Amino acid sequence: MPELPEVETVRRGLSPHLSGARLTRVEQRRPDLRFPLPGRFVERLTGARIERLDRRAKYLLAALDTGETLVAHLGMTGRFTIEGATPGAFHHAAGADPKHTHVVLVTDAGTTVSYNDARRFGYMDLIPTAELDRSPWFRSLGPEPLGPAFDAVHLRKAFDGRSQAVKTLLLDQRTVAGLGNIYVCEALHRAGIDPRKPAGELATKRIARLVEVVREVLAEAIEAGGSTLRDFRDADGALGYFQHTFRVYGREEGPCPTPDCRGVVQRIVQGGRSTFFCRICQR
Repeated sequence: MPELPEVETVRRGLSPHLSGARLTRVEQRRPDLRFPLPGRFVERLTGARIERLDRRAKYLLAALDTGETLVAHLGMTGRFTIEGATPGAFHHAAGADPKHTHVVLVTDAGTTVSYNDARRFGYMDLIPTAELDRSPWFRSLGPEPLGPAFDAVHLRKAFDGRSQAVKTLLLDQRTVAGLGNIYVCEALHRAGIDPRKPAGELATKRIARLVEVVREVLAEAIEAGGSTLRDFRDADGALGYFQHTFRVYGREEGPCPTPDCRGVVQRIVQGGRSTFFCRICQR
C-alpha cells in the first residue's frame, strides 16, 4: 500500500494541474470503489474550483470552493494519471488498463486526470471542509510526522507506560499519522532501536533520535519520488525509486548496512506484517 511519501509525491505531481482549476466535466464510471461513492458525486464536483490540494496522513484532500473537500485514498492499487498536460511533461502511466479507470476529472485548462484502481481498495468521499477534522477518516489521527506537533514530547507521552512493541505503536495512526510498515522499519534501523522493544522502556534521548530519523527517512523518500512497490506510480506515470536505498526492508539475510556491524538483516512477523531488522545493532 502506498505510504506517506508516495501519497505526497502524487500530491506534488497533481497540484500544478489541479490547484486553482475548475472541474468542467466529471465522469463516474461505477457506483462504488471500496465503498459507495458519495450521493450526487458528479453533480457536486462539476463546476467546482479546487482551491488547493493537500495531504493528511495517506489521504489526498482537494478543498473546493463549494465548501466541501474531495477526499481520496489510493488503497493498494489506486493511481492518478494526467493526460492533456504540456507535451513532454506528463504521460499516461503504462500498464493502467482503461477498464479500471473509474473516475475522470476534466479541468477548464483541458487537463484530464483519471483515477484507475484495478482492485478497488481505494475510496473517495465528499466532506464539508469545516467538518473535516471531525469526520470518521480523520478524527482519530495523530500528528503529521513532518509537522511541528510530532516531537519527542508527544512521542514520550504516547509511549509512557506502554508495553506494546515500539514498532506496533508507531504503526498506530493515533500515535502518528501516515507512517507505514516500510518506513517504520527503516527509521527503527537508523535509530538503532529493536522493533520488539516495549515502547515504555525507551529513554527520552532515544525517542528524540527516533523523531529525527523518522523525519529524515520520510524526507529522503519524498525527495526520491516515493517507493515503487507493486503498482505504485506517481501522477505523471514515473516510477519512484527510494526502494533502491532501503537499508533493511526486503533485505532478509543480507548484511547489515550499519558501519562496523557484522549482523545480518532478519525478518520476523509483528501484527501480521513483516519486520526487517538487525539483532546486533538494534537494541
